[in-house]
Amino acid sequence: MPRPHILIVSPASRRENNGNWQTASRWRRHLARDHRITIASGWQSGDAAPDLLIALHARRSGNALAAFKAAHPHKPALLVLTGTDLYRDIHVDGDEGAIARASLALADAIVVLQPRGLDQLDDAARAKTRVIYQSAPTLRARRAPARAPARASARTRTRAGMPLDVAMIGHLRQEKDPLTFIRAAGLVGVPGLRLLHVGAALEPLLAEAARSEQAANPRYRWRGALPHMATRRVLRRCHAMVIASSMEGGANVIIEAVTCGVPVLASSIDGNRGMLGEDYAGYFALGDAAALAALIERSVLDAGFYARLQRQCAARARLFAPDAERARLLDLVDNLLSRKQPSPTKDLT
Repeated sequence: MPRPHILIVSPASRRENNGNWQTASRWRRHLARDHRITIASGWQSGDAAPDLLIALHARRSGNALAAFKAAHPHKPALLVLTGTDLYRDIHVDGDEGAIARASLALADAIVVLQPRGLDQLDDAARAKTRVIYQSAPTLRARRAPARAPARASARTRTRAGMPLDVAMIGHLRQEKDPLTFIRAAGLVGVPGLRLLHVGAALEPLLAEAARSEQAANPRYRWRGALPHMATRRVLRRCHAMVIASSMEGGANVIIEAVTCGVPVLASSIDGNRGMLGEDYAGYFALGDAAALAALIERSVLDAGFYARLQRQCAARARLFAPDAERARLLDLVDNLLSRKQPSPTKDLT
């Protein structure tokens, strides 16, 4: 018996290397053992019909989802709300909002990437929505160099002249709020501390701000876009990771930091709180560069505070295990594929 064919519609490709692509690529790996998986940028009438369509992003994959359900109303479709669609598009007027809201209605099932996402949905959409945390394999943090004691505090390491890195990983676009990180770099006063920024220049004005800060401030270094594993290797060497975003569906980079043993300093938004928990100690007010700078300095100078961040992140790590994500995803996919289908004569495939 042939394996079911699943099409994942992703608005991003490997070249963009963003959260949507990471989700598509990882889900392909999770599902490939039991299903035939294709990733494409869209679907239109006349294309081969998969047994299940998975659409990433309600607006950007909305036309593909609508075309698929119009041509094959009895075939299942799964919608994954990945960020800007959940926290912006489904709430706005105009064509973009209409496309995003239509996707909610058309999908047979919906996935959000952290539980606070449920708060954005109406009762009808919430009733068919599941929470599936994303995942990343554990990558051990790199040990301190031999000349420093293994338990040396961050303060000791900086006093010894050893660089201590705090990274922000995210493309330079408005939703990631890179300006808050850039401005914080000019406010941090701890000697030996470097602020590394990994991400492609998607908006020229933000790229210019990064270049200007790098020229004026040796503490700030913009590394540009890096391949995924190279980014993880940078991350695991870091003292902490910053996510300053104004909106997130459930950021991959939080998961990758936690599974590297690197504490997170996060803007206090729903998407980050849903990932890290309401009682997490490492939040700062959205857009507040001074608060972020103070949090970075506290993480370096206050060993007890840093240990608390480590404990809290470690407690969340089990939520982000690949086996857990795969089990939840397979259960949902199997349920969708096993729903009784009408005879082929009634489904115009």
